[in-house]
Amino acid sequence: MKYLLFVLLMCALMTAQAASRPNVLVFLADDAGWGDYGYSGNKMANTPNIDSIARGGVSMDRFFVCPVCSPTRAEFLTGRYHPRGGVKGVSTGQERLDLSEKTIADAFKGAGYVTGAFGKWHNGSQWPYHPMARGFDEYFGHTSGHWGEYFDPPLEENGRMIETKGYIVDVCTDKALAFIDRNRDKNFFCYVPFTTPHSPWAAPESNWSKFKSMPITQTATNAAAEVADETRCALAMLENQDMNVGRVLGKLKELGLNQNTIVVYFSDNGPNSNRWTGGMRGKKGTVDEGGVRSVCYVMWPGVLPEGRTVTQISGAMDLMPTLTALASVPRVGDKPLDGRDLTPLLKGETNDWQPRTIFSTWAGKVSARTQTHRLDGEGRLYDMVADPGQTKAVDDAKLTAELTEAVAAWRKDVGLASVIAGKGKGKAKGKKDGGNAVDPRPLTVGYREFPITMLPARDGEPRGGVKRSSGAPNCSYFVDWTTTDDSMVWLLDVHTAGRYEVMIDYTCKLADVGSTIELSFNGASLTGKVEQGWDPPLNTNQDTLPRPDGESQMKEFKSLKLGEITLPAGQGPLTLRALKVPGQSVMDVRRVTLTLLP
Repeated sequence: MKYLLFVLLMCALMTAQAASRPNVLVFLADDAGWGDYGYSGNKMANTPNIDSIARGGVSMDRFFVCPVCSPTRAEFLTGRYHPRGGVKGVSTGQERLDLSEKTIADAFKGAGYVTGAFGKWHNGSQWPYHPMARGFDEYFGHTSGHWGEYFDPPLEENGRMIETKGYIVDVCTDKALAFIDRNRDKNFFCYVPFTTPHSPWAAPESNWSKFKSMPITQTATNAAAEVADETRCALAMLENQDMNVGRVLGKLKELGLNQNTIVVYFSDNGPNSNRWTGGMRGKKGTVDEGGVRSVCYVMWPGVLPEGRTVTQISGAMDLMPTLTALASVPRVGDKPLDGRDLTPLLKGETNDWQPRTIFSTWAGKVSARTQTHRLDGEGRLYDMVADPGQTKAVDDAKLTAELTEAVAAWRKDVGLASVIAGKGKGKAKGKKDGGNAVDPRPLTVGYREFPITMLPARDGEPRGGVKRSSGAPNCSYFVDWTTTDDSMVWLLDVHTAGRYEVMIDYTCKLADVGSTIELSFNGASLTGKVEQGWDPPLNTNQDTLPRPDGESQMKEFKSLKLGEITLPAGQGPLTLRALKVPGQSVMDVRRVTLTLLP
């Protein structure tokens, strides 16, 4: 009887503890700069819902992220600098977060929260790099960094591709709303990483019509490089995003959950075009202030003060220790953190904050930011209080030497020399192909708990005459497959030996039907024919502005069931090649999908 009473008491205590814990909702913008919001002083922007998070909570005034997408996401997830976790690029597998790292979702799930992510993941696609292996109970969106279809996009739902209708941000927000609605009586951690205003430049007409003729009254720091229509489209995309933030905030209020939900909003890097940043130097892909400063708003009604501004420097890696502390959720994992718990700053409980230096890296460059100064990627020192636009380097030999030494020590500490490199506009630098070399870590295949493995062209290596459809691999497909000497290869690590169903997403000109193709892996092979033609036009309903150079124009792909293959366990190349080519080409290939059969 005493034991039963003890069990009932413990259950009651656990229930009471869970009820007292807050829900957590995290919004992450993609390629939005600090200056893209009304709260930052942008008079052209229309972001009242996003701004309301700052007005109703705390604004981190000097909040720093990474120069490009996947590194910031890794730092948010782990509380650690991204090179420590193996994230060294944004595509071709280089964006993957090491399996030894534990995430913020692992922590909340371990504490009994229901967890969901809805949007752009960008830290690994195949299990166990997939978000559902990193602490999320459900996932909807695209795991790659770049998606080329913003209207009626094909997207992934818990491991399977599905067709959708509508604008991508609206569609992903619909799924987040349904998740919140289903779990209204539970503690939830809801992560909504939006896909905008990342290119392609595509906004709903209802938003674009408001901005397409708008005068540019606040110009970029590098005004000569600003493209007015790109600025207008970014603001139109953000207006749509703001509307969706409002939908989610409205759902919380409708369900009576707004008072017990921590809401966070930030972005993953500087702006993806030259537009207003309040005079800061730099944009996406640079380690200057404008490339790495983001808004960050944190709201928890009744717990965090309204309208508070925190002036101490902080960053994306601080969010994991901060949110777990606010929610009284134990951290999962024991690797040393680089991030700090910002709770005392958020609550205004201390002015005695230990000085720190935050490091930013990309394209082989590192900058160091203290509370008052920045050592840029060229080793020049700037007084960020007197000269926030980095217009004139200061002559302070002692501080320059100290920060130069700190950068060298940091490089060594995080293993930067052997891990991180980059080139151009946020592309990881490869050894041979100008930034798109395939990561040497094999792609993992064959887990019973997640039997479907998608192998997109992004993660494969074109050989012979085969090429990618564009210079940006993330949303590309293989083209120019014309001879038996051509092939495409994915380096695999097959976890489970067994039978696998093989599907290929393809297009093929009607006149070229009939090629015989072979898929092989470590002595196993499967042969089949391209028996049906499918030659759709390129999509014409996607772009508000012409697609930037290097981005694929997409089309509708169909699935070819090649058959079943028995794969042995172990590592090796999965090779797709043609044995006979009766026409001028074989087919274009977007992905190969392997499904482990019972």
